[in-house]
Amino acid sequence: MDLLQVSKISKQLQGAYILKDINFTLKQFQKIAIAGETGSGKSTLVKIIGGLTQTDTGEVLFENKKVEGPLEVLIPGHPGIAYLSQHFELRNNYRVEEILSYANKLSEEEAADLYAVCRISHLLKRKTDQLSGGEKQRIALARLLISSPRLLLLDEPFSNLDMIHKNILKSVINDIGERLDITCMLVSHDPQDILPWADDVFVMKDGEIIQKGSPQEVYSQPVNEYTAALLGNYNLITPANAAAFAGLKGVEINGKNIFIRPENFKITKTAGKGLKGTVNKIDYFGSYYEVEVLLGTHPVIVDAGTCNVVKGDTVYVSLAKNGAWYF
Repeated sequence: MDLLQVSKISKQLQGAYILKDINFTLKQFQKIAIAGETGSGKSTLVKIIGGLTQTDTGEVLFENKKVEGPLEVLIPGHPGIAYLSQHFELRNNYRVEEILSYANKLSEEEAADLYAVCRISHLLKRKTDQLSGGEKQRIALARLLISSPRLLLLDEPFSNLDMIHKNILKSVINDIGERLDITCMLVSHDPQDILPWADDVFVMKDGEIIQKGSPQEVYSQPVNEYTAALLGNYNLITPANAAAFAGLKGVEINGKNIFIRPENFKITKTAGKGLKGTVNKIDYFGSYYEVEVLLGTHPVIVDAGTCNVVKGDTVYVSLAKNGAWYF
């Protein structure tokens, strides 16, 4: 049985659609990530799902019952759905344990489990004005989870975090699903947050879901350049430039755009193993190098785990098996 059913959701603002005919289902423990540029409708959609924003048309069913919007209920929201905003607030000069004690109906053992999952057990005696932004966010999250929701909506949860607190929060979100049995859906624009976590990725643009699929499908087989760019670096060879790549084994010249992720190109100094090119630029990213190679006048980006070339070197570029996609 589906935990959530979203049917024909549309919403307009000043005559323009900010959501248009959104339809999908979510099963219990299925992890859906919603990706899209700023203004694509991601946040509005999850607020409608949580009963915090009114839809113009369509409906949301949670556990087969309609989620009422704020115009239909006295207090907006749904008791079974928790929503963590980017703009959460905590009262100043309160101890963490005081904030969490309000409306806490969990047993002492259940509360201790929740605090451990949220990585806040060591913060309970501190006051809120002594906490970092990442710590405050996890307190706000624990406060939501005290009510034992079955669905948690996370709206850009990583956007204001440094790498240390981001990695802590990623572990927290994994444990919320695995240890607390709460289904999670998150909104993000960063592929590093989405791809390792999600079972399915929904890509939004101009209020519509333009692509749905597994992280592997959406990353490797985007429907257009917008989706390609959203999920990582890429090479795009237009039909006008395709002739220059006709000698590259594995590439089909078919009148469509040729899409190739940088990791699907390989470079070598061995003559004859691919198209001849010249190294134009090298960037270091810690775990890999990004090498820009000029194939004639056409630049391509190649990811390499090691780098034994320098700017100006002659190299040969080849394509990994099934490394090209077309749209």
